Amino acid sequence: MTIPEDGTLLRIHVGESDRIAGKPLYEAIVLEARSRGLAGATVLRGSMGFGANSRIHTAKLLRLSGDLPIVVEIVDDAEKIEGFLPWLDETLEDGLVTLERVRVLHYRAHSKHAKR
Repeated sequence: MTIPEDGTLLRIHVGESDRIAGKPLYEAIVLEARSRGLAGATVLRGSMGFGANSRIHTAKLLRLSGDLPIVVEIVDDAEKIEGFLPWLDETLEDGLVTLERVRVLHYRAHSKHAKR
């Protein structure tokens, strides 16, 4: 699979405790992106943040939160990302979704069978 040099970054901010059909929302997003053949997805767990309701979510020991910030990042060409957005819009109840144009410099997988 290749990604054109001019790609699109889809960034989805949700809460760690957000669920859909009993599973973590971030997991559902990644699995749906994979099933649609998007180039890849990465889930990042934040240690602190706040969103539209201004409630602080933190991993500090004295103030444990079961709802830490989660960011899912997906990079692919604009057309594939745009095709994913209707599903995302139907699925998300809360959160933040952003798009950015990005320049893809490197996208390849190491093959265990490649000769060095």
